[in-house]
Amino acid sequence: MNQTSASPTLDTLFQRILSRRPEAIALVDPLNKPRVTGQRPKRLTYAQADRAIAALAAHFVEAGLPAHSVIAMQLPNTVEFVLTLLAAHRAGLVVALIPQLWRQAEIVAALNRTSARAIVTMDRIDGVLHSDVAMNAAAEVFSIRHVAGFGHALPEGMASLDDALARDIKPSRTAIQDGRKAAIISFDVASDGFRAVPRPHLSLIAGGLAVSLEANVAQGASPISAFAPSSFAGLVSSLAVWLLTGGTLSLHHPFDFDTLEEQIVDQRCDTLIVPAQLALRLDEAGLAARLPSLRNVIGLWRTPEQVTSSPRWTAHGVSMTDVYLFGEAGLFGARRTAEDGMPAPVKPGLHGAPRQAAGSSISGEILLTPKGTLGLRGPMVAASAYAPPQPPGDSLIPQPPRDYVDTEYAARLDRATGAIAITAPPAGVMAVGGYRFLAQDLQEWSRRLGPGTLLTALPDRLSGHRLAGRALDNARAREALTELGLNPLMAEAFRDRTSPA
Repeated sequence: MNQTSASPTLDTLFQRILSRRPEAIALVDPLNKPRVTGQRPKRLTYAQADRAIAALAAHFVEAGLPAHSVIAMQLPNTVEFVLTLLAAHRAGLVVALIPQLWRQAEIVAALNRTSARAIVTMDRIDGVLHSDVAMNAAAEVFSIRHVAGFGHALPEGMASLDDALARDIKPSRTAIQDGRKAAIISFDVASDGFRAVPRPHLSLIAGGLAVSLEANVAQGASPISAFAPSSFAGLVSSLAVWLLTGGTLSLHHPFDFDTLEEQIVDQRCDTLIVPAQLALRLDEAGLAARLPSLRNVIGLWRTPEQVTSSPRWTAHGVSMTDVYLFGEAGLFGARRTAEDGMPAPVKPGLHGAPRQAAGSSISGEILLTPKGTLGLRGPMVAASAYAPPQPPGDSLIPQPPRDYVDTEYAARLDRATGAIAITAPPAGVMAVGGYRFLAQDLQEWSRRLGPGTLLTALPDRLSGHRLAGRALDNARAREALTELGLNPLMAEAFRDRTSPA
């Protein structure tokens, strides 16, 4: 597209790299893709990726999806995710990110909340028939007009995107490339409930800059991402970092240690993007000696209150950057020093890179709120999505808008060092890995399963919490939760724990 952009978008960044390096390798699939989806791994140059993006964008336009409408995506960490997201943007659509763990009940809530017009998925992911889940969810949502998927065993009525990729065609509609326009919608759970969080392209780029500059990811780098992309953090730490540095993005569908190590060695990856606890496990296993090409590790903390108590980073010649995640509200990073390998202190004020240059913040600002919680302000933060409700009163004059997001993480200032100490997660919000939910929801599902049923969340060092359940008949409880359309974390809480005789 030879048009002038009002401000950069993700597709603008892609096309700038395409114009310079069309035959360079852009995207590499996970080696374990045949197990995950039943498809062969792909390895695409920028030119090949561009043709695929154009073909998918043309399909979305021909399907009658209006510009600025919402298309939901539930895809694994494979090249299809990246191609579909960029194709949707090229067609002028907004992408709603559906976590892979979600099942029918949560998908229906997200589709209704965003008035989505289409949903895209894979026929199966890790043995689960996501195509059937998507079709059943779409049947409950009035706004859905198009259902499409990748794979060879799609149900009747689902359009094949593999067939769309086989066409050499460009979209008939040209979308205006403006970074201020909405790009994605992700989903979060705060103390007051479930919410949709829309973000423009500029917010994603700001998040990518916060990660790539703090971690000192070089231009032309070869990152590999083993973090699910269906969240703001997952998207900016992989796709945005890749587009900002212009190298080759390798993908790993979480999580297989042996396959990940093989990918890093074979593809000579220099930057690893991974959940922080798993990065520390790799360090304990001596990753520096086994992975000679590795120079940077970006560890993402879904439990930021645990960063300061984490072990020392010991890998010589490999830097470690801690990225603090606060649900979908925002993030910031702090690179550990080579001298002691301990987490770097985080102080209130502007954050970005280089941190040594005063006023050079790119990504935002860290603050303590009057409530004693941590707040985030800046271009990556969707403050309007987290705005508190208007207080009841007789005045018709609206309250002044709040320009920051209260993450609801308890925090205090260390008077000796001036650093912020994050002490506790949001009250009433449980997190199992990347899945967040309200504590009261557990009680509600327990009541629906009948008397004698208990479902609770227990503290867990790695994932924040883990679910545990007890019922008179665990097998029946699992079936009931699955029939209700709940995700497998809920059902597996009732797994049988007794060993066979």
